[in-house]
Amino acid sequence: MLFFLVLTGILAGCDDGGTVPDPDPEETENEAAALTIKVNKFIEETMTDIYLWYKELPDIDYRNETDPKAYFEKLLYEEDKWSYITEDVTALENSFQGKEKSYGWSLTFGLFSNTGNVFAIVEFIYPNTPAANAGIKRGDLIVLMNGSDITTDNYRDLLSGGDISVTLGILGEDGISTGSSVNVSAEELNLNPVVKTSVVEHDGYKIGYIFYAQYIANYNNAIDTAIQSMIDKNVSNMVIDLRYNPGGTISAAQHLCSSIAPLPTVNDENTLVTYQWNDKYQNYWRSNGINDQIEVDFDSEVPSKMGLNSVHILTGSGTASASELTITGLKPYMTVTTVGDTTYGKYTASITLKPEDWYDDLSYYKDFANWGLQPIVLRYANALGETDFKDGFAPDIAADDDLFATFPLGDANDPLFAAAIEDITGTPVVTAMKSVKQPGFSYEIFDRGFSKYDMNKRELLIDGDVSKLIQHH
Repeated sequence: MLFFLVLTGILAGCDDGGTVPDPDPEETENEAAALTIKVNKFIEETMTDIYLWYKELPDIDYRNETDPKAYFEKLLYEEDKWSYITEDVTALENSFQGKEKSYGWSLTFGLFSNTGNVFAIVEFIYPNTPAANAGIKRGDLIVLMNGSDITTDNYRDLLSGGDISVTLGILGEDGISTGSSVNVSAEELNLNPVVKTSVVEHDGYKIGYIFYAQYIANYNNAIDTAIQSMIDKNVSNMVIDLRYNPGGTISAAQHLCSSIAPLPTVNDENTLVTYQWNDKYQNYWRSNGINDQIEVDFDSEVPSKMGLNSVHILTGSGTASASELTITGLKPYMTVTTVGDTTYGKYTASITLKPEDWYDDLSYYKDFANWGLQPIVLRYANALGETDFKDGFAPDIAADDDLFATFPLGDANDPLFAAAIEDITGTPVVTAMKSVKQPGFSYEIFDRGFSKYDMNKRELLIDGDVSKLIQHH
């Protein structure tokens, strides 16, 4: 049974828009101030009701706050580095569904120690995107943008924008020199997160590989296609590459886990993870027997099931949220071997809330209808009760994802994939030597990403119907 969240009948203090008085004109100087009051009230009502740490909220009078985003930040619990507010919830929701205005590349950002300027290294490219069509590939260096230095102030323009020119870098013994320039234009894209699949035969083993870039439920059929192809090719072992996967929706994680876990686990619909909401919500779910809001089970109805007893998962600092749920959710039922670097550390989940979810009267909220909140609403644990992995999961097998000497994803020469193959087969992989020179300069890697919404995708998204939110008193 697919998990489907329906929040009904439990939200405090949110009758309908008609019962919420418009701001008193005497208390506001103009329409902008009145709008701010309404947005702040929306924030205050939602956070005092559904926020996981609602009991820790500071005592702040929302009527005295002049910046809704700043007000929201003031409310966040000290442990909360994930809750989010936006004035463009439509773009945020599109991103969660794989709809992005993007160049199609995922980048790691480094800082030259001697100049303070920024360079970018391409982690991977989505097929059939502007970057792919321009001939840019994994491992390419970007050193200039529009003919000028890339700085800490503008580097994220490489993740979203319009028409830009990027100058590629050539790595030498003494540093990076400039090479050719390429023009790319961001486009509205629908991005299939199953970017690459391959099968490698080594020492009598058939080892399947899937690179999964984001957890997007709209593309669960792409998971089905990839898994079925592995079954048809009699693959004996699987490697799932999540090293750059920031997460996404819980239902997509449920689908992937159900496609690879042992058949008895899936067919019996055992517990994948359990939820701990704030006390108001947890008590409501329990007292009303609404178990699908406090537990996510394996889905016996996924169309393709590998029924594995073990899986290798490639990880890195970009492995977050739903990726980590996959790792911890599978561990009670099968051998999960992580290869690469320590994961991000995200054990909580969030939900998208809009004014239309909260108020019935469009005339009340139409002037702030595109605002949205993404508050943390629960923490999750696997079937053994393991949670709160703030420091992420350290790899079982450490391997360096050297972006200065890359191989294509799914290539047995890739250091992470090669380490997984060696662990599966017990025999070494004789890898090719890259001719790329290692950098002879000092630098610091300080950020990475594909989208300006990457931080939001790390939220671990509870996807479902939130259109009916009414008070539970």
